[in-house]
Amino acid sequence: MDYQQVLNEIYSEITPFVGKGKVADYIPALARVDANQFAMAVVTIDGKVFSVGDSATPFSIQSISKALTFTMAFAKHGDRVWERVGKEPSGNAFNSLIQLEYEQGIPRNPFINAGALVISDLILSLYDNPLESLRGFARELSANSTIDYNAEVALSEMEHGNRNAALAYFMRSFGNVTHNVDQVLNFYFHQCSLEMTAIDLARSFLFLANHGVIPNTGRRVLTQSQAKRTSALMLTTGLYNESGEFAFRVGIPAKSGVGGGIVGVIPQLLAVAAWSPALNKYGNSTAAFEALERFTTKTGVSVF
Repeated sequence: MDYQQVLNEIYSEITPFVGKGKVADYIPALARVDANQFAMAVVTIDGKVFSVGDSATPFSIQSISKALTFTMAFAKHGDRVWERVGKEPSGNAFNSLIQLEYEQGIPRNPFINAGALVISDLILSLYDNPLESLRGFARELSANSTIDYNAEVALSEMEHGNRNAALAYFMRSFGNVTHNVDQVLNFYFHQCSLEMTAIDLARSFLFLANHGVIPNTGRRVLTQSQAKRTSALMLTTGLYNESGEFAFRVGIPAKSGVGGGIVGVIPQLLAVAAWSPALNKYGNSTAAFEALERFTTKTGVSVF
């Protein structure tokens, strides 16, 4: 398969979708990002890299980081994570309080904000230096020692994170957040501020395509079963309330973020990332979604 040719074709066709929608203006530091950017990258398990567009431009991965922190918690805590968080699609907005009342403070899945806050609480218990551990993990997965948090984005989120604070305090009232809420929020806002390029992002998810093993180092991050279950969660819940539409149109496990990135995996083959900051009404990148649908259509590869 000539992946570079496929990416070149997509790049030439995607222009009408770039800038369609709006950037995540509820986070002021993201509101200033140029919406007319687009990048796409493919990294194969055997290490080949293909890219187009602004693939060297770092961006805030936002909720994509939830898959990384979940992996860290799942690797150390095992199936006990399911005592604190569920496995089902939420059916509500990613920052909704509604279901938590009915379900006694147990979030539906680890990829909505409430679920990610519970995972953040777990991480605080499992690692001596959680922020350093997450940054080190991101650097290891991406094979890029410069990966870091964006302090401006983290501060911007902290200053406008009242809904997330409400979620954390509400879950604490049910005993499902055990640490000081400010500590949990500080970790969560920093994880969302991690910056990567499209190439970094694709490479960071190769371990899921490789049954839990980082291809270039051979280190096992998750068991094969855990990698399968993490990918299944991404397929069913990774794109907020558009997860079903994405599975239908694109057909691969994926995780999106309001920074405009979407990363997906095709088992035993590759990881693919697309980025464009303008979002649709569900909080997913309009152009990245379209690009990934074209990628699986043109290549004929998906999980179905």
